Amino acid sequence: MHPTSDILKVWKKFDQFPMETLTKAWYYHRTSGPKQRSVELMREHREQYGIAGNCFDLAIWLLDEFKREGIQAYLIGHDIDNERAHVGVIAVNDKGQRYLCDLGDQWLLPILIDSESEEYTDKPVSGFFPGANVQVKTVGQDIEVYYHRPNGKVSKQTYSTEPIEMTVFMKAAEACQHLIKGRPLLECRLPYKNETAHWEFYNWESFLSTTEGLFPDSKLDSLEEWVERIHQKTGYDRTFLSEALEVYKKLSR
Repeated sequence: MHPTSDILKVWKKFDQFPMETLTKAWYYHRTSGPKQRSVELMREHREQYGIAGNCFDLAIWLLDEFKREGIQAYLIGHDIDNERAHVGVIAVNDKGQRYLCDLGDQWLLPILIDSESEEYTDKPVSGFFPGANVQVKTVGQDIEVYYHRPNGKVSKQTYSTEPIEMTVFMKAAEACQHLIKGRPLLECRLPYKNETAHWEFYNWESFLSTTEGLFPDSKLDSLEEWVERIHQKTGYDRTFLSEALEVYKKLSR
């Protein structure tokens, strides 16, 4: 189920990339032009502020990196025409094996999705998703991913494996970058004991998800405290964080 070295090499470039909506809100108020950033601009922003982006940003960027390495890859997603949109990438190795690559949900590794491959199993496996074992099942052109949590809870997500044309994808991406909800979100992968855990900041609360369970952080009262906490988790520029969080504070008033 593990990715081959060519796919893993590209994926590892994004190990320190959070998924978040802070950049979307920040950039929306900085420009009067298109809101979906180019890969070139995303690289500039990463260099300058240490920031990443939302699932559309990360999918476009990851696709570009695969293509630079000569690896076949294409965009996938579900509900891309509405506010529940989620997108990712499928990468194909030189044996024709397909791997789901989802930075938007902060997976630890791409995972094999071809049920006819010798390496494939439909049993729950560890090491692919923080704080959960995952189980992949193919249903026609779709794949169903089951997340098995330490507390026994099981959730499911369905992905279509049909490629999304770039023009369709970019139209959906632009629409998403205009949709700014009042609750800020940031997710990232962090080392925890002998595993990689999932830290989430959402609607002015934060917590860590691990194989040992869920650990809420202490509550904070000020924007400045949130700036420092998120900076410590992500390395994001403090001035950027202040500006982005201030946008959300105004939205919540």
